[in-house]
Amino acid sequence: MEVRPGAWLPDFLLTWPEWAGSDWPRSSCVGLAVQTLFCKLPDVKARTLAPLLFGFLTVQRLLELRLARANERWARQHGATESGQEHYPLFFVLHPAWMLATLLEGRRARGRVNWAAFALFMLAQPLRAWVIRTLGRYWNTRILIVPGGERVRRGPFRFLRHPNYTVVTLEMAAAPLSVGAWRTAIAFSLLNAALLLLIRIPAEERALRAYQEGPWRETAAAAGG
Repeated sequence: MEVRPGAWLPDFLLTWPEWAGSDWPRSSCVGLAVQTLFCKLPDVKARTLAPLLFGFLTVQRLLELRLARANERWARQHGATESGQEHYPLFFVLHPAWMLATLLEGRRARGRVNWAAFALFMLAQPLRAWVIRTLGRYWNTRILIVPGGERVRRGPFRFLRHPNYTVVTLEMAAAPLSVGAWRTAIAFSLLNAALLLLIRIPAEERALRAYQEGPWRETAAAAGG
């Protein structure tokens, strides 16, 4: 009798949790990631996956940048003010450099794909989509404060203060590790953590505090984290 891969796994691991709510993105990423951890998978060379991963990340980041620019235009039309402009170029350089380093080191890797790390990377994708869908027009790669908005507290923001940065942190480590690029994973994880903890998150929190203490102190909304 043929057994479906992963059929022995409990149903709750392969289905969408009720607590996630209707704004949780429905795709096969979670089920695929869980089965990746527990099922026998193809013996694929890391250098084979590396360019495919690079292509996926490139398309994803370009689409996100396009969405961010559209949301930025909308926010500015509604009187948004920007904070942290001075550090934005650092992140604009960080992500392409990380992607390129993952590709180059992954292409030189002699080992096989680390499916556990790849599963973590896959888990991050619906979480990223969940954040973007929850924030809607407020999602952006910049720190933009829209007057009169309310701080988003639904979706992943019920559990984490900065879920988008959690996703990025997970990706920074998991994507390189999946193709054997452990040096890239370590270097860029440390660099990303330093930029987030020392620069980006403090700048976002300062912008929120300034807004809450200003004319619209009863409501606050921030795009980004």
